[in-house]
Amino acid sequence: MQDVIIIGGGLAGLVSAIELARLGYLVTLIERKVYPYHRVCGEYISNEVKGYLTRLGLDLNRLGAADIRQFAFTTPSGRELTAPLDLGGFGISRYRLDEALYQLAIHAGVTFVLGKSVEAVQAGGSGPDGLPVSFTVSSQNGQQWQGRVVIGAFGKRSRLDKTFNRAFMQQPSPYVGVKYHVRFANPTAYARDRITLHNFQDGYCGMSAIEDDRYCLCYLTTRDNVRKHGSVAAMEQAVLYRNPHLKQIFEQAGHLYEKPEVINEISFAPKLAVEHHLFMTGDSAGMITPLCGNGMAMAIHGARVASQLIGQLLAGAISRGEAERLYTAQWKQLFAQRLWVGRQVQHLFGDAWLSELALTFFKTIPPALHGVMRLTHGQEIR
Repeated sequence: MQDVIIIGGGLAGLVSAIELARLGYLVTLIERKVYPYHRVCGEYISNEVKGYLTRLGLDLNRLGAADIRQFAFTTPSGRELTAPLDLGGFGISRYRLDEALYQLAIHAGVTFVLGKSVEAVQAGGSGPDGLPVSFTVSSQNGQQWQGRVVIGAFGKRSRLDKTFNRAFMQQPSPYVGVKYHVRFANPTAYARDRITLHNFQDGYCGMSAIEDDRYCLCYLTTRDNVRKHGSVAAMEQAVLYRNPHLKQIFEQAGHLYEKPEVINEISFAPKLAVEHHLFMTGDSAGMITPLCGNGMAMAIHGARVASQLIGQLLAGAISRGEAERLYTAQWKQLFAQRLWVGRQVQHLFGDAWLSELALTFFKTIPPALHGVMRLTHGQEIR
């Protein structure tokens, strides 16, 4: 019997595992892939979690994280707006960051089950409040694990979301995410302290520096946009190249992947932080639109909150019902407004006319842009 079973080994799963193992609990983390590996992700992290990650044991300088202090966005016609980032952030690949957290988790005593997909989670027994006291987690090959608490950190969309019949699975999910790592022959040609959001018809593309003179190039568009042109490459030339900034990047960049990382059926619909008595973290609890560049920080921050409450639950300081209610309330307080604002702001991007209008508006009223930044970013974790 484990104290905690974590399903999914992204940022939220790894941070939760480290925190709970360091509290002395038995933690097993099940991840369907094997570290290190690439993920479709913008790879920019708000500084709200920088100090926390340092206290957790990460040396971001040694890992090569790029310091990012400026923001820019361009319209499909090529117009550009730049502004300072109030809090700032840093860029680092998930390939390197997840591997570093994985090593910290191993050192903390976390048990890893890699290369396994979870098929089902079954609650067992009941306490005085009628809530479960244990769970059985089953993999596709029939292997099983028992735990007192289960954390769902299985990402944007998984088999378990369908098994649990989660409400967001019934809503349309028309988005496709595509990611490249690129490098330029002249490393000074593109600012390494800037994250840029390039707009194109039916999508937008973020670019920011990561370690080793590399850049992450990650964009969101619709499945219809790809289908209309027959392939990702054809769509890029027909649509993304209309933005002169993107055209220049694609023509000058040396692509470091044989082919891009792609993920389908991305949904930004609201989710619940606790479902079937699982504590949902990271994208499993809610996904902010990529243009806000804050999903990684939210995953880390949310995992910290979840692990603190689960620690109190396991210690007997609070009941399961109290832990679930407190986590739901704290998660909403921290992130619900960010997600809502992100969904509203997304309507301004991916449309040529609206993005031009947005750029003119934010250039005319700079405080409005900083207001949006504040509403989509949190406070530094103390």
